Amino acid sequence: MELNSKKLERTSRIIYYSISTVLCIFLILLSNRIIGDLDSTTNRPFIGDFENRITLDSLENEVNKQYAELESLYSKKETIEKTIAMAKENYANEKQSYDNWLQTRKTLGSPDKDQEVLNRVKKLDEFYSVEKEWREQLYTLQNQIDDTGNKEKIIRFRISNEESEAYELYGQALKRYDLKVFLIRLIFVAPVLALGIYFFVRYRRHKFYPLFFGFTLFSIYAFFFGLVPYLPSYGGYVRYSVGVVLSVGLGYYAIKRIRQFIEQKQAELQISTQERAKKIQTTTAEKALESHFCPSCGKDFLLRKWEFPPNKTTDMNYYELVTVFCRHCGMELFKNCNNCGNKNFAHLPFCSSCGTKLTINN
Repeated sequence: MELNSKKLERTSRIIYYSISTVLCIFLILLSNRIIGDLDSTTNRPFIGDFENRITLDSLENEVNKQYAELESLYSKKETIEKTIAMAKENYANEKQSYDNWLQTRKTLGSPDKDQEVLNRVKKLDEFYSVEKEWREQLYTLQNQIDDTGNKEKIIRFRISNEESEAYELYGQALKRYDLKVFLIRLIFVAPVLALGIYFFVRYRRHKFYPLFFGFTLFSIYAFFFGLVPYLPSYGGYVRYSVGVVLSVGLGYYAIKRIRQFIEQKQAELQISTQERAKKIQTTTAEKALESHFCPSCGKDFLLRKWEFPPNKTTDMNYYELVTVFCRHCGMELFKNCNNCGNKNFAHLPFCSSCGTKLTINN
């Protein structure tokens, strides 16, 4: 019966937690649908709602025109640079030819009076003039490129200003939207969270506590996943303030419960062992025997080898390894059965040898 009772307790606990989990899951699915419908009552802003498309389209067209003009100017510049390179090469070749011819003429007479010398110099000047003209065209073209590039930069700067203004308006609208969503969700989540806390505090020992516990789990999910992500930031002040409030509230509750438990245990130790024994439940006694601790004060009742009195023999039975009374609070732990004399754990209801009902007082 002892083994079956433990199995039944474990099975019941599994069933209870399964009921709580299944209820929590369906409540979460239902709340997601409800919250989704609530969120749809307010329209989310988009960046396009705040852009002046007429102005931006006009500026983008201007940028495209300037860009196309720059492409054309750069193409012309490349052509002129190739022409200048060719003219420069022709001038260099002609200059080399002239120098060679002039060196040859020095050996034959006075080249400075030769008409052919003048013709060759004139031809060199023509090559140089051609190169100079192309360089002037390149200089003019470069000025046009610089002017067009500056115009493009100015237009892009205006586009950037327009987009910055749109993003600023979008950011303000998004904050208002997030605040609306937060308030809408708060209206839904706050009662759920309050009800979940109430169920946990008021009905955690109720016979239908798995249902209340499932709702409590759902309220925790609704708060941390349905509300906390939508808390307005404002530089983190709101989020951190909520964290501080939760820490203080939960910390205060935990400290208060621990202090109450300690004071309760201290008060229990002041009354007689007979009165304390009457308040010990069977489930508590089972756990105490299984974990070898006193069901009243929670201290271990097993003896260590160095704790045995020196007059004890080494031939000891099992019950000599434990104390009959708790060394810390005086609670009677083991007693003999009135019917068969078998030693039993004093807080279990029946004798393990004959099945006779046990009583605290012999």
